[in-house]
Amino acid sequence: MSYLEYTVKTIPSGFRKVFYLNWALVILLLAVCCVGFMMLYSVAGGSFSPWAEAQIKRFAMGLVLMFGMAMVPIWFWRNVSAVFYAGSLLLLLAVEFFGTVQMGAQRWIDLGFMRLQPSELMKISLVMFLAAYYDWLPVKRTSHPLWLALPIVIVMVPVFLVLQQPDLGTSILLLMGGATVIFMAGVHWGYFAAVIAAGVGLITAVFQSRGTGWQLLKDYQYRRIDTFLDPASDPLGAGYHITQSKIALGSGGWTGRGFMQGTQSRLNFLPEKHTDFIFTTLAEEFGFIGAMSLLALYGLIIIFCVSSALASRDRFSSLMIMGMAGTFFLFFAVNMSMVMGMAPVVGVPLPLVSYGGSSMLVLMIAFGVVQSAHVHRPR
Repeated sequence: MSYLEYTVKTIPSGFRKVFYLNWALVILLLAVCCVGFMMLYSVAGGSFSPWAEAQIKRFAMGLVLMFGMAMVPIWFWRNVSAVFYAGSLLLLLAVEFFGTVQMGAQRWIDLGFMRLQPSELMKISLVMFLAAYYDWLPVKRTSHPLWLALPIVIVMVPVFLVLQQPDLGTSILLLMGGATVIFMAGVHWGYFAAVIAAGVGLITAVFQSRGTGWQLLKDYQYRRIDTFLDPASDPLGAGYHITQSKIALGSGGWTGRGFMQGTQSRLNFLPEKHTDFIFTTLAEEFGFIGAMSLLALYGLIIIFCVSSALASRDRFSSLMIMGMAGTFFLFFAVNMSMVMGMAPVVGVPLPLVSYGGSSMLVLMIAFGVVQSAHVHRPR
């Protein structure tokens, strides 16, 4: 036993947990959030108000939540995962009756001091509940059709409710996040091949249903698809967002125009520059090098999460961490693909960088559970 290990073991157990935290992950999260604060300061014209200051306060609150949740034994989070899922489901139902409408979508509940988006909370509740289910289920029953039916229902109910808001981007993230846990649990690949084949059929049906009485998507969602396929067809209308985004991305070059020197954001050509399209502001001001640096930070966060999952001997912890890592990956992969024109614009924020209280707090809660698994794994 090394001197450091001996010293740690002599510390009271309550304080010893602090040393067991994945501090590399904490530093990476802090680095990504600082990038967000810096970009929100820039898009506000060199002011902490109205976005950067509020985001810093939310991060501080989220950091306290993360540390607090990390100190709680992982078995507790496993046992209450069903309660979290049920509570998130009730909040999604409450949105239908008491939700606040903004830009044609009803996705938020006004709590007075902040607006809560229950669909964000569902992203981590779903992963935790599925991980707890497969932790309970014997491995030999994992691929049995009867025992696969319940996880499908667990995933599809919130997906359906979120689609009603309407929020196609979040529903896709819920679907793919749930699929990640189910796949990692060891469900046979044949089921996923069947789902992919069904997905191809569904996409065909979506295009065939346009303009009919059984139209499967909203008109604005079809316009997003049209814009994705041919942004130049309506550069001043539906294609405006992605056209301006590509201009900002291209104008940054290798090293960018410089901090607070981006013309697209400074002159307000770039829409939603503090939320969904903040990555293009970063690319314009810091260029390809700045964009790849942020991507590297995201990649390191995924690597540390996966290594923690592989080191864990607890099935729930492993599945939960892999599910959280997969959901986090989908967050930034979908956002970056969207603003670069590689995917339709579906309104997914850039994690820990875009302005948004619900997204920030929920992600910090997610990493709090991940830290709990890391702290309380057998040593």
